[in-house]
Amino acid sequence: MDDDKRPQARRPRGISRKSVLRAAVAAAPAAVLIGTGAGGAAPALARDQRGAGRRLEPTPTCDDGDDPTPPQIEGPYFKPNSPERDAIVPPGTQGTELTVSGFVFGTGCEPLADVLLDWWQADPNGAYDNAGYGFRGHQYTGADGSFRLATLHPGLYPGRTRHLHVKVQAPHQSILTTQLYFPGEPRNQTDPLFDARLLMNVQQNGDGLVGTFDFVVNA
Repeated sequence: MDDDKRPQARRPRGISRKSVLRAAVAAAPAAVLIGTGAGGAAPALARDQRGAGRRLEPTPTCDDGDDPTPPQIEGPYFKPNSPERDAIVPPGTQGTELTVSGFVFGTGCEPLADVLLDWWQADPNGAYDNAGYGFRGHQYTGADGSFRLATLHPGLYPGRTRHLHVKVQAPHQSILTTQLYFPGEPRNQTDPLFDARLLMNVQQNGDGLVGTFDFVVNA
């Protein structure tokens, strides 16, 4: 499949509720925030807050006026032909468990089935597996547009804040290449690639972390 690296066209819109809340989250200190901002506000999702197991009805409330999910650079560590799986932790690897889930929507608020999500990230020590496929894998959204990824909290490496890489491709559409970020990270303020619109909502869950993010793509 061809990777269309051209930036997606952006529609002229005002500042949305989601953008404002994510900007507040980006500025909040980690000691106060994991997924919430000043006054308890969390990064807004492109849907109503409903149980992850419930199918969403296509409704205008799923979109609060945001553009499609912004693209970001691929970076030097992408590898094609990753295995299909929804858990990308190599056996025996230790770290903080991280689950990332959400939905993929079209710009008309409809949840999209069979969307490809191809993930890659650094391990807990900040290294990429360039010889094999550790912390790499692809999956597809379900009939309700949902996805769920099981991984570990990525480590830091020079020049970058913590992040996940992903390529998102609806059937017969161009590829969105982007990155997801963690709220409250000190390096969010110094990483030149950081974009507050790509912040996940991250909550503590026992000894692990649970992140949520909804993608909006042209389809």
